[in-house]
Amino acid sequence: MKPFLVLIFFSLISCLSSSYGYDPLDPQGNITIKWDLMQSNSGSSDLRVSLFNYQLYRHIDQPGWKLNWGWQGDEVIWNMWGAEATEQGNCSKFTGGQLPHCCEKSPVIVDLLPGAPYNQQTANCCKGGVLSSLTQDPSKFVAGFQMNVGGSADYTGFQMPENFTLGIPGYTCGNATEVPPSKFYSDGGRRRTQALRTWNVTCIYSQFMASSSPKCCVSLSAFYNNTIVPCPKCSCHCQGLSPANCIKYGETPSLLQQKHDPSEEQSPIVICSQHMCPVRVHWHIKQSYTQYWRVKITIINLNVVQNYSQWNLVALHPNLQSVTQVFSFNYKPLNQYGYINDTGMFWGIEFYNDMLLQAGESGNVQTEMLLHKDSGIFTFREGWGFPRRILFNGDECVMPLPDDYPRLPNNAPTAASSSACRIFLPLLLLIVML
Repeated sequence: MKPFLVLIFFSLISCLSSSYGYDPLDPQGNITIKWDLMQSNSGSSDLRVSLFNYQLYRHIDQPGWKLNWGWQGDEVIWNMWGAEATEQGNCSKFTGGQLPHCCEKSPVIVDLLPGAPYNQQTANCCKGGVLSSLTQDPSKFVAGFQMNVGGSADYTGFQMPENFTLGIPGYTCGNATEVPPSKFYSDGGRRRTQALRTWNVTCIYSQFMASSSPKCCVSLSAFYNNTIVPCPKCSCHCQGLSPANCIKYGETPSLLQQKHDPSEEQSPIVICSQHMCPVRVHWHIKQSYTQYWRVKITIINLNVVQNYSQWNLVALHPNLQSVTQVFSFNYKPLNQYGYINDTGMFWGIEFYNDMLLQAGESGNVQTEMLLHKDSGIFTFREGWGFPRRILFNGDECVMPLPDDYPRLPNNAPTAASSSACRIFLPLLLLIVML
């Protein structure tokens, strides 16, 4: 009875953590929206808004962020630089002069596209709403815009808005919290100014809130076994059941008939399979050497209507602490707990394979990885050579069941017995010769 209660307790804790967006591989990961009140008077207020993607491996891809909030009073946005409101709203009460940029009670703000006019740009703007992860490209994990906010004739001062959303599935934002004012350097760092007031809004991600079904799966194979373990059946959807949408291999869907709003994420159309996932990751144990072993990782795009730009892959395996070389991919350890170094992040090399093309002959990227055999823990038995977790673009992939992993043949020597043979065989030969 006692073990059963313990199991229920940890199951409940796991469910709560996932639904609230806690990620043990990135415990501090979040998107922070910082509001800096730069100037305020009886007529209007100048604000600087910045978005920081503090997530190690989750990035914001197209169509990008769409920041939304609700004004507490009758505020309007008179002018904006670096971004724009999607709707101007009803500005009929402002007559006899220039109309405000946006009169919506709950405006939706989007980033400007690259190539926007210079007089509309500001620092860290104009990336189409795309934000890189903190690991992948630290120079592109920030977005920003400026705006002038006012109201009607009785406008007395700025009130921080509420009810923030990012417009990205899976993200939930909290309330604004006032923090110490931001400081800014000018004149080559010789002068420092600061905002009048500063607020932070923190947004966290939950895969369960982002999608009701997984988006990728993992298949496995090894040189010592002829069996290729496929992705589990119905990993993402079941073929023939709604909302799964697939085509046979070799067919091409009529793209002109696909109804798609460019401001919304495209629904996947995948090649028909038993797992029905848009992305499949294949982990192959390729070769074993005396002191090293080699793994080949292939990422296959089965989505015929989407390319994955700035993709990344996160793997959890105890031998990643001894990675010797990674070919064709960038690699960085994600050791968030200091003494534990079992997680690593892979991503493409710029202008070479940083875009995973749509399904087809070129719809895959692959790498090989050389790892040192750590004495005391390394073995090929019991599926030890396969990853514990795989995440693609921040979403966890469905793994095969451990009982299905490729097994060593019964007569295959273990790593320990092989080492013992290499030590004692020469001694035995020497005794025989004597």
